[in-house]
Amino acid sequence: MPIKQFKPTTPGRRNASGHTFEELTKKRPERSLVESLKKRHAGRNNQGRLTVRHRGGGNKRLYRRIDWKREKHGVPARVASIEYDPNRSARIALLHYADGEKRYILAPNQLAVDDMLMSGPDAELRVGNAMPLLNMPTGTQIHNVELTPGRGGQLVRTAGAAAQLMAKEGEYALLRLPSSEMRRVRIECMATIGQVGNIEHGLIKLGKAGRSRHRRRRPQVRGSVMNPVDHPHGGGEGRAGIGMPSPKTPWGKPTLGYRTRRNKTTGKFIVRRRQK
Repeated sequence: MPIKQFKPTTPGRRNASGHTFEELTKKRPERSLVESLKKRHAGRNNQGRLTVRHRGGGNKRLYRRIDWKREKHGVPARVASIEYDPNRSARIALLHYADGEKRYILAPNQLAVDDMLMSGPDAELRVGNAMPLLNMPTGTQIHNVELTPGRGGQLVRTAGAAAQLMAKEGEYALLRLPSSEMRRVRIECMATIGQVGNIEHGLIKLGKAGRSRHRRRRPQVRGSVMNPVDHPHGGGEGRAGIGMPSPKTPWGKPTLGYRTRRNKTTGKFIVRRRQK
């Protein structure tokens, strides 16, 4: 999945790059697995007040229903196509099961059309198959990892991401996540073998503001160019800096390194927190 560089026909195109999409085998999504997204509210709540900044606009898109659970155990499936999904950074794969059902999954790296996949405790150890952590050898690279058995994958779902199974201790498996965090997960949780595809996604350069607007991102103004009434960084003569030891949000809360996690019920499962 190489990256293409655009010809510098305009200043915006000079530093822009994009995907070649040569790995895709189908342009239109499966009609039975597509649904319309909910109405957009541009970051506003039910009272019309702005609660999430810098949202609005963007291209229209349809949602593809992804099979996060992989609960069709023992039923073989053939990879019918590799497709583009506008709702996520990874590519998706359309599976045709032996019983006639069709489902979408995240497309792992090196997955090809006509590959045969299966999920369940008896599945073979190969890229794209899903099985409980109990049945995997240590050192396996995995993605789409469950946190609660039967709930569906919640961890490691972005393009190019992969976790590693480090150890199995009693009822828990020890995983090293892409953020370098070490976390314990119940050993009966399902996970998919392999690394998520579209590895070069992080190398894309948008090049111009319009490509951000297509993704529903509105402009963001620096706090240092605002007035003191609008932002803690505002005010001063010229480029005066922020005038404080550490940066803050528009509401005066510390940022850039300030820890906000307050979930004490699941904190006991984190063996080592991610490095700064």
